[in-house]
Amino acid sequence: MNFTRWSARLPGTQRRAAARTENAAAATPDRRGESPSPVPSARVEQLTDEGEPIPGVDELPVREVLDRVPALVALVHGTDHRLAHVNDAYTTAFGVRPLGEPAREALPELAELGLLPLLDQVLRSGKPRTLKSRKAPDGRSYTFTCTPVSEGDGAATPVSGVLVFATDVTDHAEAAERLRASERRQRETAVTLQRSLLPQELEEPDDLRIAATYHPGGTEAAVGGDWYDVITLGGGRTALVIGDVMGRGVRAAAVMGQLRTAVRAYARLDLPPHEVLQLLDGLATEIDANQIATCVYAVHDPNEGRLVYASAGHLPILVRDENGDVQRADEPTGPPLGTGGWMHASGSIALSPGSTAVLYTDGLVERRDEDLDEGIASLQRALAGATGTPQVVCDRLVRSAGVTADHDDDVAVLVLQHPARTGPDSDLFRNAALELLGGVEAAPRARAFASGVLTSWRFPTDLHDLGVLATSELVANSLQHGTPPMRLRLRRTDRRLIIEVTDGDDHLPRRRRAEPVDESGRGIAIVATIASAWGSRRTPGGGKAVWCEFVLPKGSR
Repeated sequence: MNFTRWSARLPGTQRRAAARTENAAAATPDRRGESPSPVPSARVEQLTDEGEPIPGVDELPVREVLDRVPALVALVHGTDHRLAHVNDAYTTAFGVRPLGEPAREALPELAELGLLPLLDQVLRSGKPRTLKSRKAPDGRSYTFTCTPVSEGDGAATPVSGVLVFATDVTDHAEAAERLRASERRQRETAVTLQRSLLPQELEEPDDLRIAATYHPGGTEAAVGGDWYDVITLGGGRTALVIGDVMGRGVRAAAVMGQLRTAVRAYARLDLPPHEVLQLLDGLATEIDANQIATCVYAVHDPNEGRLVYASAGHLPILVRDENGDVQRADEPTGPPLGTGGWMHASGSIALSPGSTAVLYTDGLVERRDEDLDEGIASLQRALAGATGTPQVVCDRLVRSAGVTADHDDDVAVLVLQHPARTGPDSDLFRNAALELLGGVEAAPRARAFASGVLTSWRFPTDLHDLGVLATSELVANSLQHGTPPMRLRLRRTDRRLIIEVTDGDDHLPRRRRAEPVDESGRGIAIVATIASAWGSRRTPGGGKAVWCEFVLPKGSR
């Protein structure tokens, strides 16, 4: 094989050669008998001041050029890619290679890198192909460019070989890998920060079954500010919150952490949902006037069988009833937190036994190519067919939304179920109530009622007596400081006994130290001493509720 007859099929090579021949013939018609001039055509030469010729590119010796370039060069011929030539750089990198042998045997490093199918493609198509940044057996990284070559200068000459040109990109590859490793570490740090700000374990209310999940979005380091929380308020009530700080990165996660902490603090005040959001709105402005967040705060009261909520620009809660029908809690919704100047309002949606509610962030339903309402409607359809435990429902909703590891937005989902209890389990969840009518004679009636109920619930004697005493003190406090209508409610769960008295006065009691000569002021102190917990709150229609609870001994559960 005559290597000097090969020509890389670079654009214009054959046209320049043909043009050069024509120009030379036209310019020197009277010198045909003379020896060929060493000076190439005017198109590819320049003369120095001394008149010495500079050779054109097409006149340079190809083998010498390829042997001296620092890149690795190999030339293969035919359908089995027999090795025709390797330059000195290639030999230095991979050792001496036998000429005339097929590339699979002569160039095993190319076979290992998966380059042989690329040679077939170039030979068939006649078009160059490139394989970027592959690590070779010598430990260095190369970018391979395979260019078709042919024998002869004719444009119609078929492709008969491939020129393999490998550029050493080790430094670039190592720099890119270091950058990727740094981004992975930053992302791991950001995700760890995000997860540390979320609840490590969800609180477990007596009347609800709850599960939650969080999926950080994408592969970049900037996580979002999605969060959720479950807060037991006492008296059998539970607060649920989910929110999303706009933006990404550590700043969004830090703002999220402050808002979540504030929500837990405000929840302890046992305020209505809209008042909690009102306080959060002012706090969000103080944290960062340029940062806004959406949030929905809801409270579940098992006695009411409803979910009372307020929303600050967040997506609607979805509730699936025991028949599989899904309702959307749309109103009322105010602007996001941090905008200021808005009076939030509370709404409610039924959450009867057997129902499932879903709170979620926009990453679950928002897509670039789809309207947001369509995403919510898809989630409604998925919820309608999702049964099982809260964790199973949670996982099914995430899968139905197509959330994967490379999802481009954070996703937080909170699922709660109000179980429908039947059989022996229903005996562990009981309610009893008494309207407190009349004056001071209501107190002995309340004590007798509490004694009869606690006896029927088969509580041990010591818990029975403590329950009757707490009932007496709470009723006496309401009769003295409250106004009608008054009501006593006793409730038991599988874990605790709850005693609650409501009246029409919205002045909340406080625990204080009574002086020895005082005739009153000891009722709340007695309740706080004997009960596991106590508290008070204002009721939506005006008035207040004062409650206390006792943890049941294991034998009573």
